[in-house]
Amino acid sequence: MKAIENKSTEKIYSKNLKLPNIDEKINIAVIGCGHWGPNHIRVFNSLSASKVIMAVDKDKKRLNLIRKTYPDVFYETDYKKALNNDDIDAVVVATPTSTHFKIVLEAIESGKHVLCEKPLCISKKEVEILDNISEKNNIILAVGYVFLFNNGILKLKELIRKKHLGTINYISMVRTNLGPIRSDVNVVHDLISHDISILNFLFETLPEYVLAAGGSFLQQSIEDIAFVSLFYSNGYIVNIRASWLDPCKVRQITVVGNKKMAVWDDLNHLGPITIYDKGVIREPYYTEYAEFIRLCIRDGDIKIPKIPFKEPLKSQNEYFLSCIRQNIKPINDVKFEEKVIKVIEAINESIKSNKKVDLR
Repeated sequence: MKAIENKSTEKIYSKNLKLPNIDEKINIAVIGCGHWGPNHIRVFNSLSASKVIMAVDKDKKRLNLIRKTYPDVFYETDYKKALNNDDIDAVVVATPTSTHFKIVLEAIESGKHVLCEKPLCISKKEVEILDNISEKNNIILAVGYVFLFNNGILKLKELIRKKHLGTINYISMVRTNLGPIRSDVNVVHDLISHDISILNFLFETLPEYVLAAGGSFLQQSIEDIAFVSLFYSNGYIVNIRASWLDPCKVRQITVVGNKKMAVWDDLNHLGPITIYDKGVIREPYYTEYAEFIRLCIRDGDIKIPKIPFKEPLKSQNEYFLSCIRQNIKPINDVKFEEKVIKVIEAINESIKSNKKVDLR
């Protein structure tokens, strides 16, 4: 199985990986029809190369609601019906995180390719098991880190890679809303896993150490807020604030360079990226006794580059189909997930110990 090189990650999606023009569709089963499951049914059924032929959920009422929109799909309450169906080529796992490992493992053993919503598993050990067995069985296993397929994030990666912002000083990330509240994982696994996936994608390196704090206000021992600081070997610092318990939905990343600054705002209707030609310059000034340096604010133009919109979920699912057709290991594969989980485990350890945790 040929792997895609990380150095070309901003060019790996549908514009480079094209599906062959063939009549035979890839048959999909969607396991879990809560929040994300119906979106996968909609997207895969909208693509010419795939068709959802089965949807699975334990809740019959939920299935009956979806049936009104997609009457041609078979509906089951037992996911094993999908795994035992020879007509199904791939499954989407969109169930609670605590169930992912068991379902994905059985799906791989049944010969199905898998797209699993993030996070793939609770622990790095479980991820390693799935990595080994998917490799052994030549199965495409992708993790649904949908922001890797967000055109705004791809633009941000381009700005950083091409040094348009100069040397990065620090990054601030905010991911908040009032809910949805999980009971099987904390806010670190649920929300901050997105931010770690973005950071790993943008910089292709892990932090040296993390320092984190969290609070459990709604459920005992399940953090619903977290404040995380990540420290990298090249000197820049990343701060993340995440919460299920916030009055405002915010999805923002601020990147401060020594030349320019950029903000990614996923909810900005004018455009996801704003570039600020702002910064601090050092100016010499003289007295009769000596030469000094003073820091002066430089305030330039604000630009919103035109970034074409494409639904990230559609880009991700097209890419998944392309990887199946061409037998190409996806960029959002299990190796990528292992690195995300490594940072997530360090963050959770730091929260519990109230100490810095080293990743080196």
